Amino acid sequence: MGIITIVGAGMMGSAMSYPARENGNEVRLVGTPLDREIIRQAAETGWHITLKRQLPEGVKYYQIEDLEKAMDGADMLISGVSSFGVDWFMEEILPRIPEALPILSITKGMVAAEDGKLIPYPHLYENRYPDKSYSINAVGGPCTSYELADLDMTEICFCGRNIETLRWLKGMLETPYYNISLSTDVFGVECAVAMKNAYALGVALTIGLSQRMEGINGKEHYNSQAAVFGQSVREIGRILTLYGGNDNNLYLGAGDLYVTVFGGRTRLIGTLLGRGLSFRSAMEELEGVTLESIVIARRTAQAIRTLIALGQARAEDFPLLLHIDDIITNDVPVNIPWKAFESEMAE
Repeated sequence: MGIITIVGAGMMGSAMSYPARENGNEVRLVGTPLDREIIRQAAETGWHITLKRQLPEGVKYYQIEDLEKAMDGADMLISGVSSFGVDWFMEEILPRIPEALPILSITKGMVAAEDGKLIPYPHLYENRYPDKSYSINAVGGPCTSYELADLDMTEICFCGRNIETLRWLKGMLETPYYNISLSTDVFGVECAVAMKNAYALGVALTIGLSQRMEGINGKEHYNSQAAVFGQSVREIGRILTLYGGNDNNLYLGAGDLYVTVFGGRTRLIGTLLGRGLSFRSAMEELEGVTLESIVIARRTAQAIRTLIALGQARAEDFPLLLHIDDIITNDVPVNIPWKAFESEMAE
């Protein structure tokens, strides 16, 4: 038993309170400036207004101004911000966190450097404060917030530089339904799971294409979905290999891709594009909706195009990613390059 401070009262940050409380930990949920109403109502009733579930008994609630109070005596801190809150967390919150307090980030994503490198968020945080000795760890794998809150059986992975720290974090959070593997391959884990956002959009294109043919309530075409899913896994594996991540992490990316295809904003934007809307029109229809899939697709494609220009990667290895990028960057119509997915293997 210990004290766990969660910064970010969005759906996933709040959902982490379920395994944390089940293990008998004291949980202190701290809202960002965007979470004020969530914290206010949860403090009054325990009800989370976006997760639409009752949070566990005993959770304590704090507004961001009380961060230091929420961290007083804490044993670990969970960063529960979305990828759109990464810069805020890095600039405004990280400097306030004691170096001795282990951090577990649930934020999936990467940034692209000018030389074509992809940098996972834990490394981004470390690079921002090279004179600090933070213990920054992260969660990867297929896990939706609402199913975690419903105690659905879940398999994820904690990654970080120190295996003993990871074992300790696992001991704080593992439950019969929240099953945790461990890895010191931070890049491999984070790369695999970040890619799911970009490629889930690609699979969703086929859902929109079938709706264009069959009508919105018509039958779905699973051959085409499976074909793009398979190509997505292939390209994620190539990205892992290209950047030196362990390809054993491919199962995390494939699992995360699977769960993302079945719902949420990424499925919606891909479906709208597949139906025939231009990217601009689809974004107008979804005005106000944050889309991490667009961000990670653009960043990854930018990095891959840089490596292609440097002769370190081949365009023919990433036809799906580059087409997705053309759709969202150049507003080209959906025209999935099926023939480019074909391969020939002879022993």
